[in-house]
Amino acid sequence: MATLVIREDVSVVHDAELLHKACQGWGTDEKAIINILGHRNAAHRQQIRIAYNDIYHEDLVKRLESELSGDFEKAVYRWILDPVDRQAVLAHVAIKKSEPDYHVIVEIACVLSPEELLAVRRAYHLRYKRSLEEDVAAATSGDIRKLLWALVSSFRYDGSEVNARLADTEAEILHNAIKDKALNQEEAIRILTTRSKLQLIATFNSYRDEHRTSITKQTLLGTSDDEFFKALRTTIQCINDYKKYYEKVLRNAIKKVGTDEDALTRVIVTRAERDLQDIKELYYKRNSVTLDQAVANDISGDYKKFLLTLLGKED
Repeated sequence: MATLVIREDVSVVHDAELLHKACQGWGTDEKAIINILGHRNAAHRQQIRIAYNDIYHEDLVKRLESELSGDFEKAVYRWILDPVDRQAVLAHVAIKKSEPDYHVIVEIACVLSPEELLAVRRAYHLRYKRSLEEDVAAATSGDIRKLLWALVSSFRYDGSEVNARLADTEAEILHNAIKDKALNQEEAIRILTTRSKLQLIATFNSYRDEHRTSITKQTLLGTSDDEFFKALRTTIQCINDYKKYYEKVLRNAIKKVGTDEDALTRVIVTRAERDLQDIKELYYKRNSVTLDQAVANDISGDYKKFLLTLLGKED
């Protein structure tokens, strides 16, 4: 369930005019920008960009980049992008860090549907003139490369059919690989990167039933410093229950010494139109404080106002 609150009687031409006015004069009207964009869905935002360009012969995204700054600018920029293009940008930023953020690549590959992932790969190629697969391969090495490249290259079956016998068999393959600390073996990577999500959930359930523990707990036994095993655990979490995974990302982002603004922005911006309300409820159950309160207490200024607007909090 989404948290985005869309105002009635949207006029994209009027919105474009108000945004232009907000960027005129000596100071930017950040409140007007938040009030408009924070209450428009992806289709509205795309139409506003087109209307703005038609009227003023200027790219709205570039204009906002020049008017805004800091975390607020980054959040608005990522919000205004088409969702598929946004995922391509997030992937590129994650790959180009001095230490690539493989968690973001895993999220994109494992949370999105096969069709959505394919669309992101196309958007990435269109924007950067390279494939997502080649950039992942160039930025990583060893077992991490094998896993991430397989994840972004896959096109999983997305139907409802599940093979229970296969789930039992592959649960044992994964168990033996974990026990022997050999999850880098090609057979285990093949299972986790090519099976449908429903098939893998059946495999994870079979693992739990047979071994009386979850596969995510097992993957970290004695391997807490192993980056490959951490990436593998993220893969399993994103497939098994991505909403719980996102709750944990938010919790860690806020509770860190110094907020992880990138992670906070990423989750709120990408999930506000989809299922952020569900993630908010999980957050409250886990932390006994609402996500709105946690965000309000941790950040400030227009950045805070914008994220709270996307969280559905009205003035």
